[in-house]
Order: sequence, then structure tokens, then C-alpha cells
Amino acid sequence: MILDYVTRIKANIAIHTKIKATSILDGSYKSVFMGRSLNFEDLREYIPGDSIRDIDWKASSRSRSLLVKRFVAEKKHNILIVFDTGAKMNAHTDKMELKKDVAIYSAGTLSYLAYSNGDFVGALYNTDGKIHYYPLRTRLYDIENFLSSYDKDVVKSQKSDLDKTLEYLLKNFRRKMVVFVVTDMAGIRSISDIVLKKLICQHDLLFININDANVTGGRSFKVENNRYLPEFITSSKKLAQMEKKMKDEILEENKKKLLHHAIISTDIDSKEDITLKITELLERHRYAQSH
Repeated sequence: MILDYVTRIKANIAIHTKIKATSILDGSYKSVFMGRSLNFEDLREYIPGDSIRDIDWKASSRSRSLLVKRFVAEKKHNILIVFDTGAKMNAHTDKMELKKDVAIYSAGTLSYLAYSNGDFVGALYNTDGKIHYYPLRTRLYDIENFLSSYDKDVVKSQKSDLDKTLEYLLKNFRRKMVVFVVTDMAGIRSISDIVLKKLICQHDLLFININDANVTGGRSFKVENNRYLPEFITSSKKLAQMEKKMKDEILEENKKKLLHHAIISTDIDSKEDITLKITELLERHRYAQSH
């Protein structure tokens, strides 16, 4: 497989990195979760994606549940990228970039940093009720695989059910992970407080919000109807005021929800902003964990 997505993401990091920010970004990443994901247990429960060669059959027989041998390498961090899906991810940001592309570059940047640190990286998303899980791995090939697969699958998906995806995560993954949720304003709003409360008890949880384009003020594409909105709608000052009020209310609601659970988040609407925004996200999380 040609590492097309990974190559472009590495180039994007280089282009939009200023004054040794590459080393700063790597340093920020390495310092954020130091010691928090280390697990010194000898055995853990089997989860989908583990090799059957690692199962301890004698211990499993005694405990009546499948147990897997934990190796030294697994003391690295386990990074899981949870993508939102649905037709909305094929819409645009305010910078007129496809939301799915900004999501891919954001997730790819995080994944490349994790790879550079020797960490395990996986992905999870839901397309119209079908769960796609890419097990935690340490190779660039595997990162390329889930990025390219998401790019293809999200184009065909119609419905978003981020809450169900996170419920699946809760039910099927026991190991402690650093979970990055890549979604949008509607996605954050759709997640129940119960799910968030359970997630933060088990994992480190961070959010990346891909900003939506405004309906008014330019050419706006209605994904559901596969057409551009007429000019009398996009140029309406009254509609613009109503839209701004509605968006501000939802953003404030989302902000309060995440703050209530002490979850750090960032807003991104352009590939150009990703390096700086992710650096800030990691630094803010590191600061929150140290205080």
C-alpha cells in the first residue's frame, strides 16, 4: 500500500509548523500522558483484535474468561481515534474545506505523533449502524489503512450515531486508552452525559470539533438534498442573525457539557490550523492533568 494519506499529512505538519514547532509538537505529545497509561499487570482480558497466540490458556481456564499475556511493549500508550460519520461530514467548514478532510488530517496528525512515539494507534467509527474497528497497532501501514478506509466509507454513510459508537467502545474495550473523538457541533450535542461520565472513568478523553460553515454569507451546500441553497436564503440578514444565535447557543451548551466532565477540546476548521490547534489541545490537557 502506498502511504498517500500519511505522506500528505507529514507534509502538512511540515508546511504549517513554525520555528521548531515540530519538536515542540512531539514534546507536547510525549509529555501529556507520561505514566498515565502504563499498566504493569501480567494479564488482562481478551478484546477483539488480540492475537490468539497471546492467550494464557491455563489462567483463562482457572478464571473462566479469556486472559491475554501483557508484554512490556504494551506499557506504551494506547491511542484510539473515534470518528464521527454521516452526510454532515461531507459538508464544508467556514474555510470551504470538506469536514471529512479536516477530520482525516487531524486524526492523521495525532496518529503520526503516536507512531513517532512508538505508541499503539487504532480507530473506530460507525457507518449507518455498522461498526468499523481497526485494532491498536504500531505501523504506518495500519494508520494509512484506517485513514483511507474512513475516507471511502464516510462518503457513503448517511446517518451519524456517535453516541452508539461510544457505547460500543464502553462495552467492548477494557484496557485504558487515550481516546480522541473527532466530530462536529451536532456530534458533541448528541452524546449523552451518561456515556461521557462512564468514558472519563475508564479513559483519557479529548474532543476535536470540526467547525461547520455558516448557511448565510456565501455558497452553502445542502448535503441532504445534494444541492446549493438558493441565494435568497444565503443572503438573508434575518436568517443570518437567527443562525448565529442558534449556533452560539449550541456551542455554549456543548462547552458547558464538556467542562462539566472536565474534558478538553479544540475547534478546527482548516488543515492549516491543525498543527497549532493540536499542540494547544495537548498542552491544555497536560496542564489540566498536572493541577
